[in-house]
Amino acid sequence: MGYVLGFAQIDSTNLADVGGKGVGLGELSRIDGVRVPDGFCVTTDAFRRVVAAAPSFGDRLDRLSRVDPDDREAIRALSAEIRGVIEDVAVPDDLVAAIGDALDGLGAQAAYAVRSSATAEDLPGASFAGQQDSFLDVVGLAEIVQQVRRCWASLFTERAVTYRRRNGFDDRKVLMAVVVQRMVHPDAAGVLFTADPVTSNRKVATVQAVQGLGEALVSGRVTGDVYAVRDDQVRATALAAETRPILTDAQVVALARLGRRIEAHFGRPQDIEWCLTGDDVHVVQSRPITTLFPVPEAGDEENHVYVSVGHQQMMTDAMKPLGLSVWQLTTPRPMYEAGGRLFVDVAAQLATPRGREGLFATLGKDDPWMRDALRTVIDRGDFIPARPDDPAAAAPPVPPAPAEPDPAVVTELIEADQEHLATLRRTIATLSGPELLDFVLADLAELRRGLFSPRSYQAIMAGMEASWWLNDHLETWLGEKNAADVLTQSVPHNVTSEMGLALLDVADAVRPHAEVVAHLRRVADEGREGPDFLDELAGLPGGREARDAILGFLDEYGMRCAGEIDITRTRWSENPAMLVPTILGNVRNFEPGAGRRHFEQGLRESRRKEQDVLARLRDLPDGERKAEEAKRMIDRVRAFTGYREYPKYGMISRYFAYKQALLREADRLVRSGVLRERDDVFFLRFEELREVVRTGEADAGLVAERRAAFRSYETLTPPRVFTSEGEVVTGRYRRDDVPPGALPGLPASAGTVEGRARVVTDMARADLEAGDILVTAYTDPSWTPLFVAAAGLVTEVGGPMTHGAVVAREYGLPAVVGVERATGLIRDGQRIRLNGTDGYVEVLD
Repeated sequence: MGYVLGFAQIDSTNLADVGGKGVGLGELSRIDGVRVPDGFCVTTDAFRRVVAAAPSFGDRLDRLSRVDPDDREAIRALSAEIRGVIEDVAVPDDLVAAIGDALDGLGAQAAYAVRSSATAEDLPGASFAGQQDSFLDVVGLAEIVQQVRRCWASLFTERAVTYRRRNGFDDRKVLMAVVVQRMVHPDAAGVLFTADPVTSNRKVATVQAVQGLGEALVSGRVTGDVYAVRDDQVRATALAAETRPILTDAQVVALARLGRRIEAHFGRPQDIEWCLTGDDVHVVQSRPITTLFPVPEAGDEENHVYVSVGHQQMMTDAMKPLGLSVWQLTTPRPMYEAGGRLFVDVAAQLATPRGREGLFATLGKDDPWMRDALRTVIDRGDFIPARPDDPAAAAPPVPPAPAEPDPAVVTELIEADQEHLATLRRTIATLSGPELLDFVLADLAELRRGLFSPRSYQAIMAGMEASWWLNDHLETWLGEKNAADVLTQSVPHNVTSEMGLALLDVADAVRPHAEVVAHLRRVADEGREGPDFLDELAGLPGGREARDAILGFLDEYGMRCAGEIDITRTRWSENPAMLVPTILGNVRNFEPGAGRRHFEQGLRESRRKEQDVLARLRDLPDGERKAEEAKRMIDRVRAFTGYREYPKYGMISRYFAYKQALLREADRLVRSGVLRERDDVFFLRFEELREVVRTGEADAGLVAERRAAFRSYETLTPPRVFTSEGEVVTGRYRRDDVPPGALPGLPASAGTVEGRARVVTDMARADLEAGDILVTAYTDPSWTPLFVAAAGLVTEVGGPMTHGAVVAREYGLPAVVGVERATGLIRDGQRIRLNGTDGYVEVLD
């Protein structure tokens, strides 16, 4: 490839040669009507040659690779050593000559900008903006060579190394090219975003401008004038000083049009650096805007409003393609994909009064931020034009709840599902090839029918409606908020809360045996994965009993894991080591028999509450009638609330059976050379996998592309609500009944508690002590084992009827859910007060 390439020689195939910035400039120079100051790139071949000759470079790089990512001092010291080595290295004469020849062709005594261009920079998934160095107004060959060497060294600034670690890039695989470009001394300069960097709206371009060079603006030292452009009109202007604007409206619109041309060339929104001399615009850089959440592809020009499925399912992480497609096959409503997440388009419902009423009664009931965001879209009046209800269109049928539902239906539903699951496991073990995929597809259809059957729906709604009735009426009659929270403690048939108590029983089998406890501590400390540690237990005193207890737990609950609606997630049975920290916490925090006592205590409190409520009601006017109605609803809420957790348990049980069978098929495909790795199947949609199994052919390039996309999706935060223009609509929780400075949320389980906040993002790394308050982004059923050790629960996502809230009430655990940015606003170790009755959290220190 050589050591120097002119911009005209560079295109998108040269990323490994000239880095992201160099590729961007090469592509920009190919766009008609875009002026790019002349220049060239010193390629990564030059960097490789120079560092290969640098003494001790490889040794220091190996040492850096072994440093803990959180050891900032060690990273700082080693990075400085590596920079010193590179800056002191001699540049070979032939490389100096090549740079000199390129300069002679452009003007040897002109002023140049010398800028770093790493191979992991200005990429669609990670911008690395500002991580390496740039040098301006560099004149003369000797000075340019010196600044090229400093750019090479800047690959190892502390901030660049830290950024790579956080984004999963290997220091040894990232190379540095250098851009040398003629300086422009402009009248004005700045940055152009072809999508609004605040709202993410793809229809709005934002122009920022300063007088003279734009370096101060790019580095963040000044703000400059800011202009918003939509449909070739300047819609808003914010001046940095009370003087005339730096740009005219015509210049701003011209810049926005130029930005759209560049955006069309690259196929995605761009962050563009520009310079203006007279009326001539020079573009000196263009990179993808990596912070934007992707917009679903609707395939039309209509306006759409998307709401997050993940926020409703308490799982906002990115999902792999197989997980996305299996979930879509499980649910009847059409969904859109973006950024590894699923969304539902509610534009049609927002357009009519009946549709809005139904939407706010469902999605809005548990998520006031979502409701407020949707209200904001409606109030604008232009994005979703209002239309009257269609009198010919009947409201969607809702299965009527019987006046007095029969509690026996719960047992019947559970037994029928267990029988089906047993048959499924026997049958699926005998299948392979296309027959297996056909079977799974048919069973998914059966699963969908069961999940949304009228009997199952009525059983769930019976418990929920009884809870709502009790809370509404007992607050009216007795002035008591959320009384149903205590009345639903220790209800029968709650498979999720039973799981948390079962893990306390596992701790009872571990606790008496010191060598078993020590072994599990080593497993946790070493961060071991997999099931091997269970076999090692057999040789320890008491180890067989402990192993059998863990295996017994896995037989019942091993199909669960964090983010379990994604079939590709690692299950507890696949990696039982994930449970070890929780087991050890239970050994430390509880006495023998705690599981049984916990359930019995909740049952006593529930009965005591029932007697208290009924006695107080009888003392009221018309008290006997009120007490009789309340008693009927208490019986109903206790009979049906536990079933709320079962359908998901049954679904996840089937998912695990599917997964085990599909992985067996993946192993067969690997052995036959169709796939490279067994988890390649996770990056194929179900129908694509079905076709691969049928034909024996797979697209390795597609799998690699999907893997890279998934890594970039993991870094994104999905919005609750956004539009087809890409605009993220952020709602507010409008409350004036919380103490000053308190963080508002939704009351999910009554009670007030103070304690140490433990901010936990990974259940497998949780270390709770008695009295701690668990603070996390979201909880699905897999987090339940932590609830028994916690004194309270705070989540960022969720509503009063989501799984975490239901189980928190059954455990008598005060909980506030839907607290925006709780894991950022509350620091680990702070003392906080949680009010689960009124729904807010106070930071006490």
